[in-house]
Order: sequence, then structure tokens, then C-alpha cells
Amino acid sequence: MKTTPAQFYTFTGNLLAERTLAFADWAPGRTQRARTESFQVGGKGINVTRMLQRLGETSTALCFAGGATGADCVTRLQSEGLDFQAFPAEAATRTGTVVRGGGHAETTFLGPDVPPGAGAVRACADFLDAQPGGFLAICGSIPGWEEAGFDPFRAALERWLQRGQLIADTYGPPLAWLAARPVALVKINRTEFGGLYPGADATAQLAGLTSKTGPRSWVVTDGPNPVRLRDEHGHTAELIPPRVKEVSATGSGDILLACLLQARFRQGLPLKEAVEFALPYASAHASRIPNPSSSI
Repeated sequence: MKTTPAQFYTFTGNLLAERTLAFADWAPGRTQRARTESFQVGGKGINVTRMLQRLGETSTALCFAGGATGADCVTRLQSEGLDFQAFPAEAATRTGTVVRGGGHAETTFLGPDVPPGAGAVRACADFLDAQPGGFLAICGSIPGWEEAGFDPFRAALERWLQRGQLIADTYGPPLAWLAARPVALVKINRTEFGGLYPGADATAQLAGLTSKTGPRSWVVTDGPNPVRLRDEHGHTAELIPPRVKEVSATGSGDILLACLLQARFRQGLPLKEAVEFALPYASAHASRIPNPSSSI
């Protein structure tokens, strides 16, 4: 595969205004005060763009931001120096709270998912149509995907396939839609893959797939278990992630995708070698508590 100067884009359909509270001790049913509090902007595509930029790549994060929480996210992303385009949403950006410490496992509380509204979707579709192409990663959940308001976005993705490459790291209805098209790569976990193709043996299922009308290559993760992959030539393989003491797996999949994209589409590595390049980064991330200032 030849390298190309085309840039990366990531799409986050469900932005998150997230606060992390760290406690010396806490328990349900009583008032308690945190030792520290931090604010960060979450969302899979945002995290992927962050990591791509750390790898020296040009990547623009596309997202929807609404209300006061959305304005906080925009301000924070600007302060980070992240390259992004935020399309005004009708509803306020969802909130989330991460609770750490006190001898308990890290726990995340998320607000309800809210569709961005037809105007925001149309603005995002128009932005995509104005770009020359490149690599566009569709990341995370997309509230409202099945509604008519997302018709312009789906149509823009169809047009993107004529001049660029699509990568999928999503689930539910958006994943089913993308898996029926010739996207360059699908990176999902074992549960999401099982939702598309029920069965116990993911490697055998991957070997039986065809890339004539669907995705050209697949990477299926399963936590610390082997990663299954299928390249554009139909070759399958299993790779074992580095063994680490996991502290927090949050964001590790986003790190994996960013490194995979850089290795595959910029370095030009074959899929197996690209996954081998990316796995140590993701495992190292899982072995530590992410820095709240970066959110990944």
C-alpha cells in the first residue's frame, strides 16, 4: 500500500462534557467531597484525533455541540489546540461524571443521549461535501442515526466513498449500515462483532466474510484476549496484546484506532503489522489512569 498525504477526519456523534471527581473515600447514600475535580471533553472521535495529532498527523475532529455544556467543550478544545469543527446542536451536549478513588473501581455516570437536530446534521454533511477526501473515521454512538434528519449525512458518506476512505468504529444501526458498504476498515470489539455475526468463533466468521460489497478489512478486539483480524486479501490472524496490569481501559480502543490508522494509512504497513504497531500503545494506556487534562 502506498502512503498518501491525505488528511484524517474523525466524526463524534455523541460529544461528552465530562467531569472527573477523585475521592479519598466514598460510599453510596451520603454526601461526600472530592479531593480534586477536573473537566475534559470526551468522545471517541475526539480521542482519536488527539492521538493522531500526537503522532504528528493532521486530523480534524467533527462533532456536535449545544447549550452551555457544548460551549464549555468548545472552549476546552480550543485551549487544547485541537483541530476541530463543532456544528451547533439543538440540545445541550450530554454530561458525564467519572468517580475515582476510595478503593472502588472507576465508575462513569453518563447523561442521556440526545440527537443533534437536523440543522446540525445538514451542516456536518455540507462540510464533508466540501472536503477533497481523505480518511474519515466514524466513531462511537450516533443518537438519531435512524431518523430522517440523518439522511443528508448518510448521503454525504456515500459520496465520500467515491473520493476517500471510510473507517468504522461504531456500533448498533450505524455499524450495520457501514458494514454493508466498502469501507476501508472496521475496528470493533467482540461484542459488537457478535451483534453483526452471532457465533463463538470470530476468526472463522471473519474468514467466511467477503469484501466484494462490504468492508475490506476488519480488526476485532476482545479486551486482553487475542485480537482477530482479516485483511483486504482475506488473510486472517490472531494477535495477543501485551500483558499489563490494567488500571483503566477507558480510551484504550481510541488509542488503538489512532495508531492503527497512522500505521496503516500513513506508514503503509500491512494490516497485521499495523495492528502489531498499535497494540503496545493501547496496552500501555490501559495500564495507567488517564491524565484528566487530556481525557485519554
